[in-house]
Formats: sequence, structure tokens, C-alpha cells
Amino acid sequence: MKKSIIIGTRGSQLALWQAHFLQAQLADIGCPSELKIIKTKGDRIQDLSFNKIEGKGFFTKEIEEQLLNGSIDLAVHSYKDLPTEMPKGLKLAGNSYREDPRDLLLINTNAVDKTLPLQLKKGAVVGTSSARRKSQLLALRSDLKMQDIRGNVPTRLKKVPTQVEAVVLAAAGIQRLEIDVREYTVVALNPQQCVPAPAQGVLAFQIRENDEKIQAVINQIKDSKVEEIITIERSILQLLGGGCQQPIGVYCEKKEDAVFQVWASHAQAWNEEPITVFVESETKEGLAEKVVALLQSDAKKKSLSRVI
Repeated sequence: MKKSIIIGTRGSQLALWQAHFLQAQLADIGCPSELKIIKTKGDRIQDLSFNKIEGKGFFTKEIEEQLLNGSIDLAVHSYKDLPTEMPKGLKLAGNSYREDPRDLLLINTNAVDKTLPLQLKKGAVVGTSSARRKSQLLALRSDLKMQDIRGNVPTRLKKVPTQVEAVVLAAAGIQRLEIDVREYTVVALNPQQCVPAPAQGVLAFQIRENDEKIQAVINQIKDSKVEEIITIERSILQLLGGGCQQPIGVYCEKKEDAVFQVWASHAQAWNEEPITVFVESETKEGLAEKVVALLQSDAKKKSLSRVI
């Protein structure tokens, strides 16, 4: 009998969906597995927004520690939650398919105004703790009021309309949990307009650096086409020195003619207007560097214009 692979995961509904998805994939290739639920700093601290929590890896550090000490064999994460710097001794073994990468704006029907952008009434209160989402939404509608909210997907959704008039959530989470959102007005935010977090909608499979057996297993289930795209997105994030709490969005597509298209958004703070660029390239070589150089050039021009 094959040894059961121990998978480390957070305990939220979405994290468990992700872990069960991975278990199903492993079962398809004849690999038994079991789950170990691990509570992270991000799970314990629910009353602060991400920019007020010290350190990085709010949803990954404790899981990575157990991977390093051998308590688990494999970790599954929401890829966008992973810091760009991997702890020594660990590596990414592969990734899943990509679910819908868009953000969704879910609005209480009493706060809808279809004559205005985003279909939100003037001065509406929007719940999100994401600096990226705040920055991009305020660039589209400066009259909106942003309110920090935390919790898992169902918890944040329940804050409408008691605490906020709308929330922004990843489409991937809503779809994977099969949440009924018919009571809300749902506005899907175009990823070219409201740029998602790098690797949004993708799961990351993390292992110990020298674990060749688990790597061989992951090689049988990983999605290499998606890996090519999100490697570009994450490279841009790393070059910008950002993490999941920074106002940085990157989205890449590869067209049928093998042309890469990248949209990137970057702001210095959540309440500053982001710089947004679009780059098209026939090669991925040097593409991340080109995008970052353009962002930095535009930011410099913007800064100079303020001085003038």
C-alpha cells in the first residue's frame, strides 16, 4: 500500500475546497492523501487590515513551517497569497488550472445606480481590505468610500448590506464554493480594466526542495500552460518588490499566435491613483523587466508633472 501524502491547508471553506480538489487529482493518479488543517496568522487576526499586520505570508508561514519540519508533505495555497520570496528549503512544485481571474463587485440592490460607472450609487460604501482593489476602484470612482472588512468569502458577503453596500470578491472563490449571489447585483470587473492580483484564480503546490518523490507526483497533475503565464505575472510582482498587501495588479494572456499581452497596475498607496500599462510581446524573455520599466517610467513622469 502506498504511503498517504499529508497535505497542509488552512481551514476556511475555500481552502478546504482547494485541498479537496488536490486530493481528487492525486486520487486520479492512484496517490492516497489526507489533510492536516493549520491555522495561520491571517486566520487568527481578523480585526486588522493586511497593511496593519506585521510581516509577510499571513496565510502561508505556519503551513510552510510544518512543511519544513516534516509534519506535512505538501502544501496547497491560493497562489496570490504566496510571498514572492520562498523560504529556504522549499519550492513550488507546480500549479492548478486557472479559474476565472476577475474580481466581482456584489452590490445590495438598494445601492444600485445603473447610470453610473460600476452601477454603484454616489458615495456608496464598498467593503474590501485589498489595497489593490481600493486603488483601482477609487481611480474609476473617486466618490466611493472604502471600508476594511476581513473574514472568509461567505463572512465578507454577509456584511452586505448591514456594514457595507457592496463587497469585492474574487470570482474564483464564488464559483468554487458555488455561492448563490442572485440577491445581489453582480458586476464583473474586466481584468484589463481592474487588474487582478498576480496568479489570481490559481492554486500553488509547495513542497520541500529535495523531495523528488512528491515532485514526480505533482509533475503528473500540474498545468504547465498556466505556469508559463503566471510566472510572468509573479516576476513582475517580485521586481516591484510587492506582496499580497501591496496595490499591485498584473494580468497576462497568451494569444493563439503565441503573443503575450500583459496589463499591470501599480500605486504607491491604496489611496493614490495607480499607474496602468499594457505591453504586448512575441517573447516572454525580458517581458517582466519591460513592464516594470514602463511602470516606473510613467510613475516618474507623473511625479515630475506634480512638481512642475
